[in-house]
Amino acid sequence: MTLASKITLSRLFLVPVFVVLCLYYGRSIKEGQPVEWLRMAALAIFVTASVSDALDGFIARHFNQRSAFGALIDPIADKTLLLTGITALSLIDWGSAGWRIPLWFTAMVVIRDCVIIGGLCILWYCKVDVKIEPHWSSKVCTFAQMVALAWVMLRMVGISPMYACTVAGFFTVWSGITYVIRGWRLLQAADLHRPGSHGE
Repeated sequence: MTLASKITLSRLFLVPVFVVLCLYYGRSIKEGQPVEWLRMAALAIFVTASVSDALDGFIARHFNQRSAFGALIDPIADKTLLLTGITALSLIDWGSAGWRIPLWFTAMVVIRDCVIIGGLCILWYCKVDVKIEPHWSSKVCTFAQMVALAWVMLRMVGISPMYACTVAGFFTVWSGITYVIRGWRLLQAADLHRPGSHGE
């Protein structure tokens, strides 16, 4: 259990704290008496958790603390934080009626991740050697999704979150298609190199 892994685990532990703060803030909105410190606390927790992602990566690389456990838990923590944030802000009004992430965007994000996980399971079942590393399109997708989250949470721009979510939705679909194409090519390449295949 390295320091980097402990920071990653702390990010997971912050997720339920973020959800509780969101729920209480949403309740205060419904009651017509917004408790703004709850919103700021939720925002601070989310930012802290997001920053910890860069911190644990820096520590793991520069202090030789890479581990199999860290490689496994880090993407799980990242996805848990992002999906929880998107889901919470699609179910809770964040300051006024309708100021939230649209449900279609949340469904799109969940479907993309399920397709990717399903594709990985198929590749592993077919005994295809898969090197798990993020494609650059996935990084763009994650950035766009984080912008959509910030758009809702910060409330600095009076324009509907629908626009930010539409842009993020485009990159979400694009990234998903990219991974499907990569998986299909890996499957075809592995099939060609199997004994008795047409490629022999």
